[in-house]
Amino acid sequence: MSKKHVAVLLGGFSSERPVSLSSGNSCADALEAEGYRVTRVDVTRDVGRVLSELKPDVVFNALHGPFGEDGTIQGVLEYLEIPYTHSGVLASALAMDKEQSKKIAKLAGIPVAESKVLSRFSIGNKHPMKPPYVVKPVNEGSSFGVVIVKEDQSHPPQVIGSAEWRYGDAVMVERYVHGRELTCAVMGDVALGVCEIIPTGHSFYDYDSKYVPGGSKHVCPAKISLNIYQKIQTLALKAHQAIGCRGVSRSDFRYDDRHSENGELIWLEVNTQPGMTPTSLVPEIAAEAGHSFGELLSWMVEDASCSR
Repeated sequence: MSKKHVAVLLGGFSSERPVSLSSGNSCADALEAEGYRVTRVDVTRDVGRVLSELKPDVVFNALHGPFGEDGTIQGVLEYLEIPYTHSGVLASALAMDKEQSKKIAKLAGIPVAESKVLSRFSIGNKHPMKPPYVVKPVNEGSSFGVVIVKEDQSHPPQVIGSAEWRYGDAVMVERYVHGRELTCAVMGDVALGVCEIIPTGHSFYDYDSKYVPGGSKHVCPAKISLNIYQKIQTLALKAHQAIGCRGVSRSDFRYDDRHSENGELIWLEVNTQPGMTPTSLVPEIAAEAGHSFGELLSWMVEDASCSR
């Protein structure tokens, strides 16, 4: 039996285009090696027409950022009735909106940090929250626009209100949680392993830490107590289900164990389109759980559907 024709959506026009190109090409190569017929589609505004003419069996969505992971392309694919990977329209939109996803997580009993959403112009020279805190765009990924305000800063960074800011006018101000950066992948209804991310030469897991080779060190499985390890797996699966994610997702956490082993564990967000580049976390976590890159992607293709 011949394998499916898979259209891999990559590139696109968000600020995360370079990441999407890298993810998409890695996935396309691996799917070809698994025997699928693959067409790479560098997404433009006429993607609907392109896919209508191409008529693939499945779309593998390797887009990142707005349009690719906020429910928009998912809506196009629903309209075209082409089965696709990852989460559906609503879950994608909710997960991309940091305020709404945190509200849902909190209602599900998942611990989150205190935060508020403000206009960036209202912040001015006065701290909107007692430092340390984090300012982040409400609807961006890959740590774009994330600013950490430390205890000793006398006023908020001026870049937030400046003309150079290109991440929208609504920002989330969130209590900064000290500690370790941990992440857990979910595949279907199974929480895979937990990985610790140690940025190399960076104060936090920023864009370069994520995508530049050597930008961070990944410790898989994370060297934490079994109790905390299992708690993270439970919370990651709970977030995946509460927000309505499908396919593969990845939840990020902060774990402050400076004062006790139980410490403070905080869920930050769920990523419905986790990176699939050579330095990405989900392929590494899946490999630790016994799934090769090709097997992981094949599972995602066979899991694809509409009405997700």
